[in-house]
Amino acid sequence: MQRTPLRVAIVDDEPLARLAVCTHLARRPGFEIVAEYADGDAAAHGLALLRPDLAFVDVQMPGRSGLAALAALPRDSRPMAILLTAHEGFALQAFELAALDYLLKPIDDERLDEALERALDAFPYRRTSAAAAAAAPWLRSFSVRAGARTVLVGAAEVERIEADGDYATLHVGTRRYLVRERLHALARRLDPLQFQRVHRSSIVRLDMVAELRALTNRDALLRLRDGTLLRASRTYMPALTQALARQGQPAAALLKTG
Repeated sequence: MQRTPLRVAIVDDEPLARLAVCTHLARRPGFEIVAEYADGDAAAHGLALLRPDLAFVDVQMPGRSGLAALAALPRDSRPMAILLTAHEGFALQAFELAALDYLLKPIDDERLDEALERALDAFPYRRTSAAAAAAAPWLRSFSVRAGARTVLVGAAEVERIEADGDYATLHVGTRRYLVRERLHALARRLDPLQFQRVHRSSIVRLDMVAELRALTNRDALLRLRDGTLLRASRTYMPALTQALARQGQPAAALLKTG
């Protein structure tokens, strides 16, 4: 089945920079350019109206910056963002705005392709509509084997879940329970306001996240409240940072560098 193209907006005051992105996207299936903006004020207004799926945003522009244009949008209506910049050092702002990636100018084609693939991978995990969330029968408990007994483990007790082949392991304090279900199936059945997948092999309960540490490859290292360290894949970072913000834990407050 053919996937609906991601709707893309480009925000950059340099015409040649916008042209470079447009030219590259024209060679790629799966993307449709719906708007271009040359300044932050027009971008903030246009993005709010069009609500594209993905935006390329120049960090520094005359007048309102690209970061300010994104920050002016409500969190739930911000597009996935790929930041464009001539300077490194925007990791903190990138995490705070749930940016998918940031590319250094002049833009390298290979890195641009990598960012586009990340957008395609991340989009299915990015949005859960309010209507779907209200109607979904989220998993409230797990039926697991404990020796010769079958016991119920409340979902709210589970701190994290790890993939184990065709099974998954629930971590509840010092206890471990094996469930006969794949991790990707469990991820669809758990309340996204409480749990988020952070890697293809792990799901965490959001209130267990104590610290984020940015890594050089744009992944992050998570420290949980019990001291456990987990890698968070860049593919899942936008959804994770947005979910933390909804819980009142903005990623910027948790982010450590160095």
